[in-house]
Amino acid sequence: MEYTVSQLAKMSGVSTRTLRYYDEIGLLSPVRIEHNKYRIYGKKEVDLLQQILFYRELGVPLERIDQIIKAPDFDKEMALEEHLSALLQRKDQIESLIDNVTKTIRTLKGETIMTDKEKFEGFKKEMISKNEAQYGKEIREKYGDDAIDASYENIKGMSKEKWEESQKLSGQINELLQMAFEEGDSAGPTARKVCELHGKWLCMFWKEGTFSEEAHKALADGYVADERFTAYYDKIAPGCTRFLRDAIYSYYKK
Repeated sequence: MEYTVSQLAKMSGVSTRTLRYYDEIGLLSPVRIEHNKYRIYGKKEVDLLQQILFYRELGVPLERIDQIIKAPDFDKEMALEEHLSALLQRKDQIESLIDNVTKTIRTLKGETIMTDKEKFEGFKKEMISKNEAQYGKEIREKYGDDAIDASYENIKGMSKEKWEESQKLSGQINELLQMAFEEGDSAGPTARKVCELHGKWLCMFWKEGTFSEEAHKALADGYVADERFTAYYDKIAPGCTRFLRDAIYSYYKK
């Protein structure tokens, strides 16, 4: 069956403006354009739109989606299996947060007692779920299942104090990174402090014994190569990701 842009928009819940934009950037083009300028989409395009929406729901940027679905070895069935796995993890995360909020309400009403550790379980599970959904495939291929699973267990076992310390440290790193970037010296004392704290922060999550100079540099290179990481640090200021990479390299120069 074939659909006009209006029909596809109505069926999918995606606006006609978005569909036209996907066509403009070459992400999803119609199978043909009629003489009356109507865009016509077929089954292949409908299936492709479904894949795009799955990835968008998981927070994958459009540029990355374009690379994935146009890769010569793109496997639709495998992609759906990965989507299902990510959605099931999100389901567990949501259920955990619901339980956490419900128990918090009951605690406030005096119906039950909630330990400090329990108060943070939902947030830790959310971090793990988001990380696995966004980066799971790449980091498991790069570092191996054992290292990633050990890191997740480390997060799950964090005390309330250590969890709060990690969040505070993360904010401190970003503040200092902005200061160092504004100073413009990737080898300066502020930048060096950023790298020191960044390494300390990583050690709170990584499997014991896996942090090293080479691992830190490789991660910094990954930040620049992966637009998802670039988008995170460049929210501080455009160019911050490359600046952090340069600072980490400078930090280890003898």
